[in-house]
Amino acid sequence: MRALVLEKKDVLSIRDIDLSQEVGPRDVKIRLHTVGICGSDVHYYTHGGIGSRKVEAPMVLGHEASGTVVDVGSAVTNLKAGDRVCMEPGIPDMNSKATLLGMYNVDPSVTFWATPPIHGCLTGYVVHPAAFTFKLPDNVSYAEGAMVEPFAVGMQAAARAKIKPGDVGVVLGAGPIGIMVALAALAGGCSKVVITDLHQPKLDIAGRYQGIIPVNVRNHDVKEVVNRETDNWGANVVFEASGAPKAIESAPTLACPGGAIVFVGIPVDAYHLSIHALMGKELRVETVFRYANVYDRAINLIASGKVDLKPLISETFNFEQSIQAFERAASGRPEDVKLQIELASTQDW
Repeated sequence: MRALVLEKKDVLSIRDIDLSQEVGPRDVKIRLHTVGICGSDVHYYTHGGIGSRKVEAPMVLGHEASGTVVDVGSAVTNLKAGDRVCMEPGIPDMNSKATLLGMYNVDPSVTFWATPPIHGCLTGYVVHPAAFTFKLPDNVSYAEGAMVEPFAVGMQAAARAKIKPGDVGVVLGAGPIGIMVALAALAGGCSKVVITDLHQPKLDIAGRYQGIIPVNVRNHDVKEVVNRETDNWGANVVFEASGAPKAIESAPTLACPGGAIVFVGIPVDAYHLSIHALMGKELRVETVFRYANVYDRAINLIASGKVDLKPLISETFNFEQSIQAFERAASGRPEDVKLQIELASTQDW
């Protein structure tokens, strides 16, 4: 079956590859419609790995996906052929202790699309467990369905923050995940969210949403803005979504006494985090690794109209333009938030 294959660092091809299509009793087979390009996909493309995960064999990319069910296993009762769906890309061991505790995202044996050596979904069809396949409401498009995966990270962050109604939030980093975190924080009860970045085009996009206050750190002091918005008290919750050492180090200075810091971004470089600063305010520290048990709620929020992700889709490419799409994603254009690839028009797989 044809797929977008990462052959090795910096080398992509569209070619045939052998992918299992056997539908088990609790599986569904899905024809892909839309797949988003994630920062991790780009990192595997440009660096050949993330941490200890190295691309050592050709791998199909893509894990933010929506499509249509074309076949169901004998034990599947909640889905049928023709259903429009999105898919949670991580599959845990259903018998692991982490899964039984409801923390399947940290199951050591979880398999996750487009994480070596697991193939992703930038291809015609995939077989996936029905338990991790979610029906899309009629008013949620395929494009929005493919945005549920990154929005789920924002949902996880908001849940970990334990937001109270009326809280003031800060998000450091206005990339795709940072904006998703800000939207989830607002939906979770924050009265307003200050979001920061170095790139004005992304801040302009974020600032179109009611309740989000964009701050360009090249021109403004974030702490001054937070003090202004909180009457010098500080933010109830600070989300670090950039992974930048300076942003990480600044997080405790922006939080109010008894507040929370939620680390979402993954740092590449070494950083310094003052334990004294954390202890002096009795700050609560939370971390986020992917998500668990939030997909259905994310879909509900999108369907309700309370969260509109459509403005974050910068451009859509067809499957034959997949390499071009990845080259653009790798270029890091400041005005791009989310690039997507549409596979529906491709007939020959």
